[in-house]
Amino acid sequence: MKQWSLASRIVSGTLMVVLGTLVVLSILIAAFTRFEVTERLDNSLQEVAERLEFVVGKLDESGKNTSIPGGRIAYLSGVNRRTLAYQIAGTDGHLEVRSQNAPPKLFIPDLKTGFYNAPSFRVYVVPSASGHHYILVGEPDFHRNEAVRRAVLISILPMIIFFPAIWILVRWHVRHAMRPLTCLQQEIRSRGGSNLEPVPPLDLPEELVTIHTAVNLLLERLKMALSTERAFAANAAHELRNPVAALLAQVQLLKAKLAASDHEEQARTIMQQTRRIGRTMEKLLQLSRATSGIALSGESFDLIPVIQFLAEELERENHCIIKISGVNSLLLTGDMDIAGILFRNLLENAVLHGSSGQAVKVKITEDQCVMITNDCVSLSPENLKDLEKPFIRGQTNADGSGLGLAIARQITEQLGAEMSVTSPIPEQTRGVMVSIKFQSSKKNKK
Repeated sequence: MKQWSLASRIVSGTLMVVLGTLVVLSILIAAFTRFEVTERLDNSLQEVAERLEFVVGKLDESGKNTSIPGGRIAYLSGVNRRTLAYQIAGTDGHLEVRSQNAPPKLFIPDLKTGFYNAPSFRVYVVPSASGHHYILVGEPDFHRNEAVRRAVLISILPMIIFFPAIWILVRWHVRHAMRPLTCLQQEIRSRGGSNLEPVPPLDLPEELVTIHTAVNLLLERLKMALSTERAFAANAAHELRNPVAALLAQVQLLKAKLAASDHEEQARTIMQQTRRIGRTMEKLLQLSRATSGIALSGESFDLIPVIQFLAEELERENHCIIKISGVNSLLLTGDMDIAGILFRNLLENAVLHGSSGQAVKVKITEDQCVMITNDCVSLSPENLKDLEKPFIRGQTNADGSGLGLAIARQITEQLGAEMSVTSPIPEQTRGVMVSIKFQSSKKNKK
């Protein structure tokens, strides 16, 4: 299933609502602004026409200019494409006076009071007070459209400019509001087999309080179940260790007495199975200790002598060869005994499941990585995936309980290290390589 982020979904949803609202608001503001600007410009046009009407009316009343020779042009200074144009016509529709930027023909042939849309002009027509003339005032469409466009842009542009700021503020607010959820997530993620303590009280909203309570209840149940399981495994192994050791001793004595007899083979089988039971109990004790979190305690120690000691012990027990190379010192912080359990299991796995006669190689690098390799038939990805599960063994006839890698995984997680299992060995066609990468906190002595 595709993963998705709650914070991203809230941010995107909020921004979509805000953007949609701004678009609708911009359209409404643009329409209202256009209406208001048009109305104000019409008022200005009407005011200019009425002033001209007043002047022409005064001239008509004085009788000095009741008939103006047609075709006269009034030249004004500073006229441009935005300047208002005017025409004065008689009642018969004869054009008598016009401004230099007005067309030579009447704006509107039908002289009636009101507003009109003429080619390239918005025109207002009004008769003079005497009724002998008509005044036509025209505003260029260019000027009107420019004024409307500027007014609309002034109204809408701030919304467009501030939208990125809105996006940043919404994103910041959502992230800030989601911080308690992130804290709860980190607390839950830090819980594991070695840490099942309840999540401490957090400053959570009431929607997350129920989740917090449910998680703590679940952790309490898990802690009880795991404690019971660990106690059972440890107690069972402890209780069985002494009887098994006594049984093994008696079987060894019996085998010595039955030497060269028909029952020697049965005695040897009983002894091998008894030893196998003993190794399984030892692994159960190690698993119980590994999951208890003991690896987190302890002081700084050098891992190299521990690996050398374990290698020498396994060479004596299994008549094998373990080659160690790399740096001469690797300082770690933790419990040295639990680190010994970790590498005892890894080295033992490499020896038991490696090809007979082939050396197990241990390489310690300067970047605090320990690589253990052994020769064997390469494993499939499916086998590699299941090997770290408890009581799961690969396709092998060697003795083992299937707990070695599970114990190693538990310990590496507590030590803050990373464990990876690779097969075949890089740049080869066979073998298995187990890598333990420790955190680089201190420099190694070479």
